[in-house]
Amino acid sequence: MKKLFGIISIAFLLSACSNDDWRSASREPAGIAPNPEEVSDAVIEFYAADAFSWRGWFAVHTWVATKEKGASEYTVYEVTGWRVNRGLPALYEYKTSTPDRYWFGSKPEKVLSITGEKAEALIPKITEAVTRYPWANEYTVFPDPNSNTFPTWIGLQVPELEARYAIQCDWQWLCG
Repeated sequence: MKKLFGIISIAFLLSACSNDDWRSASREPAGIAPNPEEVSDAVIEFYAADAFSWRGWFAVHTWVATKEKGASEYTVYEVTGWRVNRGLPALYEYKTSTPDRYWFGSKPEKVLSITGEKAEALIPKITEAVTRYPWANEYTVFPDPNSNTFPTWIGLQVPELEARYAIQCDWQWLCG
């Protein structure tokens, strides 16, 4: 009976690990970000989506997107481990009109959204905090620093985001 249970457990875990190849997993826009062609206001959005494959049972990937007033694209900031494995910084910045793309098959959720004058005033503070992120070249799945440490750092550096309840802080050394 133990062998049968073991075989069934392994088969279940292997099937969970082989859902999709990351290269073919959806990266389509989720349609939850304000369209920059329709919204001229400044926008700040924090997103979270289940990590790829079985990792999604335990973790989410998070990222921050800002759009300045009148801009046609968002600036997205995120931290990923595979960049470090390639000799690049973990912290990555890029421009896109769709910051709400699926995270390799997982639909993102907005964790925080600010628009208008408040966003316009806070975007320079976020940009400055990004430049001071102390773990820009580091990534550790557990315990940290990782993609979840990053938005927590931003929230702590820019308290006007009022992100205290939107962004969990599980790191005593980081949150004090």
